[in-house]
Amino acid sequence: MEPQEEKPIIYTMENKPIVTCAGDQALFTSLYTPLAQQLPREPMEWRRTYGRAPKMIHLEANFVQFKEDLLPKEGNKALLTFPFLHIYWTDCCDTEVYKSSVKEDMTRWQSSLRVHGSADWVIVVVETSDAKKKNKTNILPRSSIVDKIRNDFCNKQNDRCVVLSDPLKDSSRSQESWSSFLLKLRTLLLMSFTKNLGRFEDDMRTLREKRTQPGWSFCEYFMVQEELAFVFEMLQQFEDALVQYDELDALFTQYVLNFGAGDGANWLGSFCAPVKAWSGLLLRRPIDMEKREGIQRGEASLLDLRSYLFSRQCTLLIFLQRPWEVTHRALELLHTCVQELRLLEVSVLEGALDCWVFLSCLEVLHRIEGCCDPAQLAANCSHTVGLWAYATDKLKCLGYLCGLVSDQGPTSEDLNRTVDLLAGLGDERPETVSSLQSPYKKLKEALSSVEAFERHYLELSHAAMEMYRAIGRMRSARLVGKSLAEFYMRKADPDHAESFLQDALRSYVSEGWNLPVTHTRKQIAACQKLLVRTEDYLQTSALLAGDGNLTSEEREHFCQEILTFAGQSTDSKGKRAAQKVALSMTAFAQLTQLQFRPATASVHSGAALQVELRLRSLMPVPVPLEQLAASLHFSLEQAGTLGRAKGALRQPNPGIVHFPPGSSSGGPLQSSLAGGPALELDEIQDRSPSDNSLNSAGMVCKNTHLVMRCHDSGSSPDLPNCVSPAPVAMDDGAQMLKTHNVTLLPGDNSIVFTAPSGDPGTYTLRQLCATVGQVQFVLPHIYPLVQYEVYSQEPQLTVEPLTEPLLAGLPQKVRFTLQTGHYSVKKGDALQLSNTDSMPILPPSPSSPCAATILNAASERVGEASLSIQASEKVTSIVLPLTPPYHTLEFQLEVLCVIPSGPHRPPGERLTNGEVRHRPRSYSHPDTPMTAIDQRMSIDCPWSIYSTLLALTFYIPFKTKHSLLSAGNRKFIQVCVQNVSDVSFHLTEQHLTEQQQECSLELQSLNTKAQQLVSSKQCVFCLWEVKWKACLPACLQCVFSASFSPSAHQTSSFKPYHYDFQLERVTTLYSLRAEILPGAGEQSCHSGTLCGLEVSITRLAEPSEGEEEVEGQGETEGLRTTKLMYEVADSSSSWAVCGKSSGLVSMPLAVCATHKIHIEVMPLFAGHLPFPKIQVFKYLPHSALPAIQPDPDSCVENDTLSLLDKALDDQADTASIRSRGSVLSVGSGEQQQRGLPMPRLEPFNPGQVFNHSQGLQVLVLPATDDHVLEVNAT
Repeated sequence: MEPQEEKPIIYTMENKPIVTCAGDQALFTSLYTPLAQQLPREPMEWRRTYGRAPKMIHLEANFVQFKEDLLPKEGNKALLTFPFLHIYWTDCCDTEVYKSSVKEDMTRWQSSLRVHGSADWVIVVVETSDAKKKNKTNILPRSSIVDKIRNDFCNKQNDRCVVLSDPLKDSSRSQESWSSFLLKLRTLLLMSFTKNLGRFEDDMRTLREKRTQPGWSFCEYFMVQEELAFVFEMLQQFEDALVQYDELDALFTQYVLNFGAGDGANWLGSFCAPVKAWSGLLLRRPIDMEKREGIQRGEASLLDLRSYLFSRQCTLLIFLQRPWEVTHRALELLHTCVQELRLLEVSVLEGALDCWVFLSCLEVLHRIEGCCDPAQLAANCSHTVGLWAYATDKLKCLGYLCGLVSDQGPTSEDLNRTVDLLAGLGDERPETVSSLQSPYKKLKEALSSVEAFERHYLELSHAAMEMYRAIGRMRSARLVGKSLAEFYMRKADPDHAESFLQDALRSYVSEGWNLPVTHTRKQIAACQKLLVRTEDYLQTSALLAGDGNLTSEEREHFCQEILTFAGQSTDSKGKRAAQKVALSMTAFAQLTQLQFRPATASVHSGAALQVELRLRSLMPVPVPLEQLAASLHFSLEQAGTLGRAKGALRQPNPGIVHFPPGSSSGGPLQSSLAGGPALELDEIQDRSPSDNSLNSAGMVCKNTHLVMRCHDSGSSPDLPNCVSPAPVAMDDGAQMLKTHNVTLLPGDNSIVFTAPSGDPGTYTLRQLCATVGQVQFVLPHIYPLVQYEVYSQEPQLTVEPLTEPLLAGLPQKVRFTLQTGHYSVKKGDALQLSNTDSMPILPPSPSSPCAATILNAASERVGEASLSIQASEKVTSIVLPLTPPYHTLEFQLEVLCVIPSGPHRPPGERLTNGEVRHRPRSYSHPDTPMTAIDQRMSIDCPWSIYSTLLALTFYIPFKTKHSLLSAGNRKFIQVCVQNVSDVSFHLTEQHLTEQQQECSLELQSLNTKAQQLVSSKQCVFCLWEVKWKACLPACLQCVFSASFSPSAHQTSSFKPYHYDFQLERVTTLYSLRAEILPGAGEQSCHSGTLCGLEVSITRLAEPSEGEEEVEGQGETEGLRTTKLMYEVADSSSSWAVCGKSSGLVSMPLAVCATHKIHIEVMPLFAGHLPFPKIQVFKYLPHSALPAIQPDPDSCVENDTLSLLDKALDDQADTASIRSRGSVLSVGSGEQQQRGLPMPRLEPFNPGQVFNHSQGLQVLVLPATDDHVLEVNAT
């Protein structure tokens, strides 16, 4: 390869770091190919200054022949032409050659580098085996040549001399030599980069800090920082290169903003020159040298600087595979340039910016299309649709400016303006000359004719709308559609324009944009008027007439359009005049309130009911109405509660229904302009099935399908005031509320209707219609639901107490309420009440006769009359006064419930309706401690052939208990009267009598007070001693009687009270005495020592006949005996029974017969201890029947004793036997299962055994050796 003298030899492509090659050029030429291939293979870690993150880079180099002209001159800041490394190549192996030529050449090479301050160099010595063989006698070893070079040139930098052995051979030695050489070359080259780039960045930073000094030029600084960006791009560090351009962009933007704020820089004057060319962006070249040279000379305009800066950013972004960021930056750039031109007050031809923006949008789109496939473009149209829409808008502006949209076509002035705009485009660029769809050709063609402009504009508009719809941006698509509609209106094509305007209107209404709604409706009205769509035009005019965003003149104009059409005569031949037009009332008037009179909205058949409607007229002028009517829907379904209006249930005022704005026209689907239906929330609770406790609570939305519906999907949504509703025909044959000749004034109006109330049922207001000549304004649905009720009520008779509760035994007042319903009480009508002995009806006193009160349907008193009451043995007749239908008759009577105590009533007694009278049954009420008595009453009414059965519940105010007390042979009967009511009573005349005809007893009263006060929840005890002459009967039947009266009443109002009871086996059969004796040699009992318990059982009475039959008896030594079982137990844990605690004794049936039992016990504590508890039971052998038959329904648990009958007969000492029941069985479980007769234990009745030792105590002293004294205090 022969070197050229004028220019350096360039071995590779441009934009790579320059490395100069000196020495043997032929040698390097032979090694260039493997060197260029292997140098970028291995990455190197580049550690940069200022703490920036290290990066892995692949190094490449542009090898050129060494020339002194390539060495950097002083002040030269160009890095692209800067040689980063200098290499000297030699394969000299001969000492003579080295001394004669190579050494001198190296010396000159190093002198040149030293003069220019270049310290990045390396000497490569290539050693080949062929050269050694050729000059074998004259060469020195390789190490000698290398050592000489290092001594001559590398005294302190021995690593600057590298040996490359057999580089062209394929051997391990050659590969190892290549690896070492390439690593050294990459390291030196990277060190040079780091050093020179750091120096360059410091110089650039110093230059930027001088930007506030006079004479500083942004263009000069731009070229310096772009040089750094070129170096990063050369190193394929595109992200760092992009950062440099972004910094330049931000710096220039900040200067422009400061200029707009009044702080301008001198160098900005060159960018304020008038714009003479607007050819748009150029993105098809990596570097636009023409614009770069203009920036370098300081002659570039603002658009030139921005265009060049963005083209470089676009190139780097595409290298980084971020094409979609290009579109976002492009859209931001276009808007920024327009604003910056205004801030800098740059003179621009009208329409020039539109041309520049249009061309720039298409250029960016074409550049993106060139680096992406169609599938990627379709999937990422959200990134490009903004440019399509912006280009469409700018083309529309150019069309309006150049007269390409008007019906007459462009004028001469428009043509001259078009020529000026096309002249500013200049010639088409060479890169797009061959393209048929270049932005230049499209713009030139679009401005050439009206047809071409329409074709291109429609193409761009539809493309933008389709992209917006594809990505779900329906609002933006409709905005483009509205722009198309304006285009069609300029072209006098309202048919195409209306559909786009309706779509835009739906979007504005659903989102609540009031002013755009008004503006769009005016455009729709103009379209409908041109299309002669009368009904739609009238509906839109009504909406505009009630729109407060218009002026008064505009509203009156649209209202007059409606009135003019409505005033057309029906006799004319025109078809429109013969047929009425139905419009929506929403635009004409609003239903704000409805009020019923009476407020219950429930009347009986034939009663008067008025309905007051309040309408708010939206028209700007008074409107005369021929008729205002409301249709009614009749239903036979009766409401369960009288006097309710379904629509007014949630209203604070009964009978008044308020209609929120926007809700009365279409039910729950309608909403106000602000945004959708209101939430209908309900509470949900999750409770535990076991104890009904609350586990969780939440809220649920009941109208989710309305709230969450998509307004933009599917067909046109049913939004209020969007499109004209379908005509609604009013049914003239149905029941209606009508009024004629009403004038609606602007604002609120009140109209009163008289509602029909003939047939019973439910009437629902469905529609409202206002007629103005040939126009009907119809409200198709009234929501919330509004109903009133007409009822036909059957007569109802109820009886309820005046006070709660009703007390038995005292006169109580009850209220009789008769609701006449449709029945009219005539003269002679009477109520027949059946009389009962248990609840007689008390006649009124002559001084205070019974009076009845008559009330109307509104519970207002309209009259009063006296009642005639006639009582017979079985029936009480009450003659009713004359009472009209649907009135209420009230009166009071006194009744008395007799407290049951005597014998049953005759079973054959019957009520007036023929039913058998049942004895009132008393029972315990769960909510009160008093005993309840249900009394039934049969009433015959004149309006029915059937008797009415009514029940009243009375409560006995007392609970009475009796008990038998014994003191040896003396007997006492105690009666306890407890007041369980809330009323205090006086109790007097307490008597206890015997029911037997032959009184053999004397009951001596021990009560000292003749009258006692029994307060609520208190008790009174009465005591009598029983005395007898001969013998005490086995059974006593007694009657307790007293008189009682409430403490607030006088003594004359005392009522009787009786209580029957029976006592059986009241004779004392045995007396029981116990004595505790200290141990032997002790005078007192001590704790912890054994003591003797001596029990004496004495027979006190002869056996009765019943006792002889029941008890199992035997003979012992000629005496009749009976068996008793005794048991000693201590419930207070003060005694320990040692030895036997229970046993059987054979007791002679003779008076004063005594049996003694000795038991050892031990006191456990010191002190006065009560005697142990001693019990005696009857022991009945298996052959005897129990004296008291066990109740099969009782739930008393009986303990079973595992003792055989024989064992009990033979063995006196047994284990503890304890009884918890009335009758006990003694025997094995196996015998009981087999059904064998078992012996039983039966307790004595109260009073049959008298324990003389009950309540006695014995003194127990503590033990002498106890360290801890335990005393039991009772």
